[in-house]
Amino acid sequence: MITTTEWIFTIGFLAAIIIFDLTFAILRRNKTTSFFEAGFWTALYVSFAIGFGVFLPHWASDELQKEYFAGWLTEYALSVDNIFVFIILLANLKVQKEKQQLVLLLGILLTIGIRGLLIPLGATVVSHFSSVFYAFGAFLIYTAYKLINEEEEVEYEEGKVVSALKKRGLSTFSIALIALGLANLVFSLDSIPAIFGLTHSAYIVTTANIFALMGLRQLYFLLEGLLTRLIFLSRGLSFILAFIGVKMILEALHGNGVHVPEISLEISLGVIVLTLVVTAITSLAATRDKTK
Repeated sequence: MITTTEWIFTIGFLAAIIIFDLTFAILRRNKTTSFFEAGFWTALYVSFAIGFGVFLPHWASDELQKEYFAGWLTEYALSVDNIFVFIILLANLKVQKEKQQLVLLLGILLTIGIRGLLIPLGATVVSHFSSVFYAFGAFLIYTAYKLINEEEEVEYEEGKVVSALKKRGLSTFSIALIALGLANLVFSLDSIPAIFGLTHSAYIVTTANIFALMGLRQLYFLLEGLLTRLIFLSRGLSFILAFIGVKMILEALHGNGVHVPEISLEISLGVIVLTLVVTAITSLAATRDKTK
């Protein structure tokens, strides 16, 4: 059980990092981000996330540590896929390189705000209505199916949204921020059910989400050149979402007294890690000729 003091300390720590990142982005709002700089900050934020998970048992349990790493890896993988959508959006909107990092950071802060509202709602629904796992599981399986055709759908929807906003006379900066906000809202509807399929702890859901979102601004500039190389990412993520969806349905059936196989957290974590590794290796191997 996480105490109020531990909640306050954790939120304060995460808020301090976010404020630092926001300040840094504002100070460098008219400068481009180099590949080296993006790599350094991405590695730093990933180290923060891993370090938090390593020390988590000091004030939580070993079980929550496993849930955190499974949740963080899933959310981070989904965030990487979201970044590719951001790259397409900002490229089509022709946002200046110097302005992109401020747009991205404001968009990420908006995402944290959206998820800050959805996570307590999701926790309340899960704690009072166990049957919601049937709906969450079915939704994730449906999302996994749709994710395979993600590219075509994103381009179509993007055109409609941008056209409507341009007719209202909004600036490119404002349009980019609104477009990212809408995209983040849609992404949150996928990610929140996914992580609740791995843990019922609001503390783990919150921390895994925020750590997964930290450093996405820098990760954007790091992954820009890999847009055409991680070709199997959507397929890997669709498998992970479908796996979690099946896990949630089996958990709901088991809770209702139906004798079905249970998928342990260790198996879930192993499947997630293996899927991401295989996805990355096969994608890079299949596109190695593009770097020549």
